[in-house]
Amino acid sequence: MHILDVNTVPMMSTKPVSYIPQSTRLLDQLREVLRYKHYSLRTEEAYLYWVKFFVRWHGRNGQVQHPRDMGAAEVQQFLAMLTTQRNVSVSTHNQALSALLFLYREVLGVKLPWLDDVQRPTRPRRIPSVLTVTEVAALLGAMTGVELLLAKLLYGTGMRLNEGLRLRVKDVDFDRRVLVVRDGKGGKDRVVMLPQSLHMALRSQLAQVHGLWEHDRQQQQPGVEVPDALAAKYPGLGQRWGWFWVFPSNKLSIDPRSRIERRHHLYEERLQRAIKLACAAAQIHKPVSVHTLRHSFATHLLQAGTDIRTVQELLGHSDVSTTMIYTHVLKVAAGGTASPLDSLAFGG
Repeated sequence: MHILDVNTVPMMSTKPVSYIPQSTRLLDQLREVLRYKHYSLRTEEAYLYWVKFFVRWHGRNGQVQHPRDMGAAEVQQFLAMLTTQRNVSVSTHNQALSALLFLYREVLGVKLPWLDDVQRPTRPRRIPSVLTVTEVAALLGAMTGVELLLAKLLYGTGMRLNEGLRLRVKDVDFDRRVLVVRDGKGGKDRVVMLPQSLHMALRSQLAQVHGLWEHDRQQQQPGVEVPDALAAKYPGLGQRWGWFWVFPSNKLSIDPRSRIERRHHLYEERLQRAIKLACAAAQIHKPVSVHTLRHSFATHLLQAGTDIRTVQELLGHSDVSTTMIYTHVLKVAAGGTASPLDSLAFGG
C-alpha cells in the first residue's frame, strides 16, 4: 500500500480547518480528524476504506496521485465506476462521496466549489417490512436466553440494535420505567419507555452481569470503553459498575482504537443469527431483520392510536416525514379503502 506524505505535495487553494492533525501521513491524518470530531468506529473504518480505494484506483497504472492533485473529474470517474462497474447501492455510493467530502474539507482544507456540484443519487423510499403482533409473538417464542431479552427490548422500545447493545447499567431506570439512549444516530440522546413486563428479566440480567463485572475488577482488567473526553478527565470511569455494559461479551477482546484488551458488548452478529434461526423456526417467510422489530414497534404504536409526534420522539427521528412511512403501511393494512374486486358478486 502506498502511504502518502502530504508535506511533500504542493499546496492548493485551501480553507481553514477546525482541527490541524499532527500526523504527516494522509490516512493517519484522516483517522486523527475523525476521532477529534467523535465519529464512530464504523464510520472511521468506512471512510478510511473509501479514501484508500479512491487513491489506489486512480493509481492502478503505477502513478499514485495525492488527492490534492486530483479534482472533480477524478471524483466523478471514481463514483461513476462504483455505479457502472461495481453496481453499488445508493447508500454505498453516498457513503463513498461523504468520505471524499470529509477528506477534502476537514482534513486537507481544500476549497471544493467543484465537489459541491457532484450529484448524490436519490435513495428510493422503501416500504418497511413489518411483522404482525401474532408474528412477533411467534418470533420471540422461538428464541431463548440473552438473545430473547435483547429482542424483546428492541421491540418493546424501538431502539436500534447498536443502541440496545451499547446500553450501560446507569442508563436503566426502573423507578421511572425508562431507558436513556446515549449517542444515538446523529449523536443525539433520547429517553424511551422500559416495558414493565421486562423488569424482572432485566434485573436478573443485571445480577448476572454484576458477577462478570466483579470478576473483571478482581482480575484488575481495564475498564470498558468510555467516551474519550470522559476517559481523559476521569481515568477510572470505565471500571465503575454504572458504566458497565448491560449486554457484555463473555470474552475480552482488543479495542480497535486503543489496542487495549478489555470487555466489549455483545456483537451484532449474535442477535442477527438468532433472529434468522427464529424466523425459520416460526415459519415466517417475509423478509425479517433485527431492524424489523423497530419497524413493528412503530407500526403497532400507531395502530394503537399513539400520536405520530410521540412515535417520532421514541424512534429518534429528526424529521417527522421519516416516521410518516409507517402511516402509509397502516392506511392499506387497515382496510380503509376497499378493492373494487370485492364489490363484484363472484361468490368466492
